[in-house]
Amino acid sequence: MIREDLRNIAIIAHVDHGKTTLVDEMLKQGGVFRENQAVAERVMDSNDIERERGITILAKNTSVMYNGIKINIIDTPGHADFGGEVERVLEMVDGVLLLVDAAEGPMPQTRFVLSKALEMGHKIIVVVNKIDRPDARLDEIGDEVLELLLDLDASDEQLESPILFCSGRSGTASLSQYETGTDLKPLFDTIIDYIEPPKGDENEPLQMLISSIDYNEYVGRIGIGRIVRGNIKVNQQVTVCDYTGSKKNYNAKIVSLLQIQGLQRTPVESAEMGDIVWISGIDGITIGDTICAVDTPEPLPFVKISEPTVEMTFSVNDSPFAGREGKFVTSRQLRERLFKELLKDVSLRVEETESTDSFRVAGRGEMHLSILIENMRREGYELAVSTPRVLFKEGDNGRKLEPIERLVIDVPEDCVGSVMEKMGSRKGELVSMHPQGSRMRIEFLIPARGLFGYKSEFLTDTKGEGIMSHVFEDYQPYKGDIDRRKTGSLVSFETGEAVTYGLFNAQERGQLFIPAGTQVYEGMIVGASPKSDDLVVNVCKRKHLTNTRASGSDDALRLVPHRILSLEDCLEFLADDELLEVTPESLRIRKRVLSNTQRAKLRAKN
Repeated sequence: MIREDLRNIAIIAHVDHGKTTLVDEMLKQGGVFRENQAVAERVMDSNDIERERGITILAKNTSVMYNGIKINIIDTPGHADFGGEVERVLEMVDGVLLLVDAAEGPMPQTRFVLSKALEMGHKIIVVVNKIDRPDARLDEIGDEVLELLLDLDASDEQLESPILFCSGRSGTASLSQYETGTDLKPLFDTIIDYIEPPKGDENEPLQMLISSIDYNEYVGRIGIGRIVRGNIKVNQQVTVCDYTGSKKNYNAKIVSLLQIQGLQRTPVESAEMGDIVWISGIDGITIGDTICAVDTPEPLPFVKISEPTVEMTFSVNDSPFAGREGKFVTSRQLRERLFKELLKDVSLRVEETESTDSFRVAGRGEMHLSILIENMRREGYELAVSTPRVLFKEGDNGRKLEPIERLVIDVPEDCVGSVMEKMGSRKGELVSMHPQGSRMRIEFLIPARGLFGYKSEFLTDTKGEGIMSHVFEDYQPYKGDIDRRKTGSLVSFETGEAVTYGLFNAQERGQLFIPAGTQVYEGMIVGASPKSDDLVVNVCKRKHLTNTRASGSDDALRLVPHRILSLEDCLEFLADDELLEVTPESLRIRKRVLSNTQRAKLRAKN
């Protein structure tokens, strides 16, 4: 059976190439909103962090009706750290829209998500977006996409993929680069004509693969997936099968059934083959499970999710200020929260350690883990996290292997020298280099650990004009030692309140991270030292009052503005003997051993 009234597509692209903006326009022109309805920009980026950062973190479903045909659209993340989301949802669709920026062309994440779509044999529609950019390179982009398809061993049919030229912001699409178009009708028509409708037998027993999990306090876990064959109804008895065979099959009942209509999840009594549905009522359901008819438990294969490459230790906050700002501070609460995250995020790993107070958490990159930390602190958790570490593997002949990233850097020509110098010291290997107008695009293969702490340096070296993006390439033999950090830390001498007089004396030693009036404790880091050694400074020191007054000595002390560190900046700055204390209100970097005398004794021993 073929369902001509339905199409399932995903939109994939590199970060910031305009996926969510294009989906906005597709929803508007698909009649999802009233004409006079006020609609937020990037309506699909629904959580606070996505709106603040302007990136998509979680894959989201929506649908539009066009000429009586329902088009289910999945908006996917573009950042490499959330590639696990993309890999999963590609199971639910029959084709993809590959978005490529008209100026930047294919980027690392474009290669990654496209290779996954090609592996699954999906049909591709290439959409060159942002054609109204003044620096658009429409003549060259088509060739670059074709080169990428050839490079990824695309089939002959995939090489013949249609190309459209769009402006997501203006809501226009055209089949020719020389016409701007008036609306998105050419895009909708191409989706209907080129993407195959779902195929399957609705008279066969039910089979539905769970590709994503949502959680709701009222109904518990919600499984999201596509019906591969048969039908599903509310109150139906089903069997839940595990594709690995490690779990026993068990029976359950479908309590509620929802389908997406526009941006709303609408309750339905039944759904057919090809539909993407939300089901609740099954407690132990996880990603990769198959919902089957009771008498035919046949699990479906599930895509292998790429392994994590970076890990950090999450532990209970044990600083002198612990428990002042957070609501959830115990190891039991921390454990529950981390294991709850595993239900939704398949590319995350959580392991217990010898200590009951700490857990090893592995993810796809620094950003992947920093988003988890940010979500936890907004929920009221207090914790301490260690410096990020890469996960090594052992090769066939016992050689140590490490994760290598493909890094693409786009910089003004006069900044190339400083970038090359930094890449050399971080074991980066030059792959290609070609000019684009007054800018230069350089591609490197670099150890993942070589990128730790580089972003802030990169922005300084390129005066804020550089663009860098990277994606996991593969595991290669260990490249040798890399200095993680060339600067030292300014460490607080005592517990108390930082005052202007103490900070004025400390700022001569390096760059400060705190203003006057900040509560500090012994062993807390208050700034960065330009030398490689740590310096202990007393920022709580007050000026002793005397009867003597001298002209000029009591003038107001001027402090250099302190550097405000974001969560990512703090993680980049961390050294191996330091921890980041995370609370709902504060981010404090501290030494693992807080006592200055104990640290001095340890140094003397070593």
